[in-house]
Amino acid sequence: MYLSLFTVAFLAATLLPAQSEILVVTAQQLGYNSWLIWLVASLGNTLGSVVNYGLGRYLLHYQERRWFPFKGKSLERGHWWFERYGKWSLLLAWAPFIGDTLTFIAGMLRLRFWQFLLIVWISKAGRYALLLGALSVLGLSAQDP
Repeated sequence: MYLSLFTVAFLAATLLPAQSEILVVTAQQLGYNSWLIWLVASLGNTLGSVVNYGLGRYLLHYQERRWFPFKGKSLERGHWWFERYGKWSLLLAWAPFIGDTLTFIAGMLRLRFWQFLLIVWISKAGRYALLLGALSVLGLSAQDP
């Protein structure tokens, strides 16, 4: 289950459509260890964002190609967020639609990798912590084995 969770969380942070939250909730409901679920999902999702960073850093010169993953309007919106909020806009890396673009633009703008990694980790791990915490508060969590 943990390998599947890592894989889905990784893919969800890249350009491929995947919903890691569903698997996080499922794993938690099946009684898997909540701390391990959090760690594995957070690592997978953060490393998926590293792929976007790398694409931004090294593949921008292909942006006019039809297969290029981000269209002009998406890049403009992400660039606007970066101009307005700087590296702290990466705290939205967990957000649908804008998050992938922001991680790409961080690479494009050559944000220091350690800063990128730290802020994206906070964003991704925070989202999973809130999700698992909400399940616990609502009494929807299974007991850890």
